[in-house]
Amino acid sequence: MTSCRALAVAAILTATFASPHKALALSEFGIGDTRGTPGFEAETLERPPGLPLPEPLINRRSTDRPDEADLPVSEPDPQDAEIILDVSQLPEPVRRMRELIVEAAASGDYERLRPLTNPGPRQTQVDNGDGEPVDAMRGLSGDPEGLEILAILLDILSTGAARLDAGTPDEVYVWPYFAGKPLASLSPPERVELLRIVTAGDLMGMEEGGNYNFYRLSITPDGEWKSLTSGD
Repeated sequence: MTSCRALAVAAILTATFASPHKALALSEFGIGDTRGTPGFEAETLERPPGLPLPEPLINRRSTDRPDEADLPVSEPDPQDAEIILDVSQLPEPVRRMRELIVEAAASGDYERLRPLTNPGPRQTQVDNGDGEPVDAMRGLSGDPEGLEILAILLDILSTGAARLDAGTPDEVYVWPYFAGKPLASLSPPERVELLRIVTAGDLMGMEEGGNYNFYRLSITPDGEWKSLTSGD
């Protein structure tokens, strides 16, 4: 009997020391009341000091995945175009210059455009124009009075703007906003809007290249009329 009890106690001690959980009562193993039994002054066995504890469970990152801190941070591309359809969202200097150009073009009087172009090295750039910008604009028109170009100015300024090169010294607001979008991405309403500016034949030619290539007008963030050019 003594031998059997000794074996049972040894089994209990082994299970107790190997478990990382709470101390176990002997009665949980089917052994009756041990009070009075030599060496068992209490009903439970406590873990003796100094026993090594199992390594705790921790959340480990998989070695197949890089640490989040090592992942590259995605930065916005300054070349991406921001499309602005609401005129009130334009910077005040840009909005004011647009209004002045619209008023001058609608008047049919080229002389009202002249003070809006920049003199000197920051002179407004115009296609095929090495001299005075207003005279160069008039020369681009298909009619002797130059009214076609004034109509084109009104057409392109009636759309939204594309903000290009944001945050760089070359930042500009460009009309029409199609200059900042791939033609393949245009919705049907946007294509209708574009066809108010160009012919269907022109649009087909543009689609071969993928980009808008008709006249575009640009204004700098501080309100300078930078250019009136064509191409993509």
